Amino acid sequence: MEKYLFILFALMLAFTACKNSSPKEKSVSTELIMPPPAIKADEEILAKAYAPPAIREVEVAEPVGNQIMADKSAGGVDASLVKKKNVADTEKKIIKEGDIRFETSDVAKTREQIISSLKHLEGYAEDDSETTDGVLGSKEYTIIIRIPAKNFDTFLGTVSSTATKIDSRNIRIKDVTSQFIDTKARLENKLQLEKRYLNLLNRAGKMRDLLDIEEKLTEIRSDIESTQSQLNYMSKQVAYSSLNITFYTKQPEQVAAGNGFGYKLKSALISGWESLQNLFFGLLSNWYLLLVIALIIVFVKRWRGRRIAKQA
Repeated sequence: MEKYLFILFALMLAFTACKNSSPKEKSVSTELIMPPPAIKADEEILAKAYAPPAIREVEVAEPVGNQIMADKSAGGVDASLVKKKNVADTEKKIIKEGDIRFETSDVAKTREQIISSLKHLEGYAEDDSETTDGVLGSKEYTIIIRIPAKNFDTFLGTVSSTATKIDSRNIRIKDVTSQFIDTKARLENKLQLEKRYLNLLNRAGKMRDLLDIEEKLTEIRSDIESTQSQLNYMSKQVAYSSLNITFYTKQPEQVAAGNGFGYKLKSALISGWESLQNLFFGLLSNWYLLLVIALIIVFVKRWRGRRIAKQA
């Protein structure tokens, strides 16, 4: 009997020990299986989504070089993607310019041929001057032209065909493709930056923030205008090539126009008239001297008149 009681008592102790240890094991397993709470992350997302405009402006960073830190809330195009697209789409940019000097037998006819060919090839003359040197016995024309790059070689061949003797010819070619791409990429970046600041301007709530954004927009727009001007100038240089043309003649019948009797008589009359005008205006500018001389003459005449009267 005592044996059974001992066994029953041992079973009761074992059952009590198991009951006391089971909650601890359950709590341990719960701590190991439960995932980390996500309440903090949700609160940060909601705080960013519903934050006032003054707080969300902090996400905008200033551009460093050609790289721009995009505003996540405003959205935008990555600057590196814009630049890669420009590199892929931009053709080779070549600036061609030169100068040529030659002698011809008839300068007037040569000039007519050059102007006619220039108009036919859709070009224009920036400067057209004529010089006659009677001492050296030469007559010279200088024409500075601009012509579409695709017609440059054709026009140069036409000009060279009118020459009796070519003294010099120099053609310069400059590749500005990389410079054009960089300038265009900078312009695209500045335009994207302007859009982001305009978006911030629409969402700004404080007067101080408005003034700061307006000041930054003014600076950005000034940079955009400067970059656009550089791009336009470069595009014009690429589209239209330039050529300085100088041609002359030493034919006596063409140069003697300034050595004849009629020309010399006309030049002498014109020179005399100009000298007379210069003398008149020179004396007029010294009117006080004329007044002093007039007073002296009047005084001398009166003095002599009194002396003659006294002697009589």
